[in-house]
Amino acid sequence: MPLPPPSSPRAKKHTRTITVEAYAREDGLWDLDAQITDIKTFDTRLAAAIRPAGQPVHDLSLRVTIDTRMNIVDAASSSDAVPYAGYCDTISPAYRKLIGLNLMKDFRQSVKERLGGTEGCTHVTELALILPTAAVQAFAGAVFDTRDGSHDDTSSQKPFQLDRCHALRTDGAAVAKYYPRWSSRASGPESS
Repeated sequence: MPLPPPSSPRAKKHTRTITVEAYAREDGLWDLDAQITDIKTFDTRLAAAIRPAGQPVHDLSLRVTIDTRMNIVDAASSSDAVPYAGYCDTISPAYRKLIGLNLMKDFRQSVKERLGGTEGCTHVTELALILPTAAVQAFAGAVFDTRDGSHDDTSSQKPFQLDRCHALRTDGAAVAKYYPRWSSRASGPESS
């Protein structure tokens, strides 16, 4: 369902785009390539110069290489467009501090401790924080056995995605309908 129409006429001034692409590597590891761009619809006065409309104020990337247990085994960052050239773009090596973290175990808190504030770039750190859910989506059906909608499920292990969001809670209607074996919902009429 789309957003409701705006309640007032408006003019677009800024676009922030965040993408994450996941790649299965031939060596059994996975790369998550994340990128953030900020683009204004008008010329922007920066300390060093005017950034023309349509040219990125930020174009930043982060790659983490993970194993199938979601441990980060390598990390790299790049800064292709920044507001303070020669300053913003010197922080990339700090993102090697992500190596050794696990995307599913206290990851966000650990990132903030290692790269928060002046220890990192606000925008690259923001990219890091969205990687756990992107990795889960990448692994679904490829690394994690989701058995999505399988009524003939004979596995003794609960599908990975159950009890990880509102819709797929084991006491809810969706699990009762699509994963009845794993439903803890009492029998009775469906509720919404």
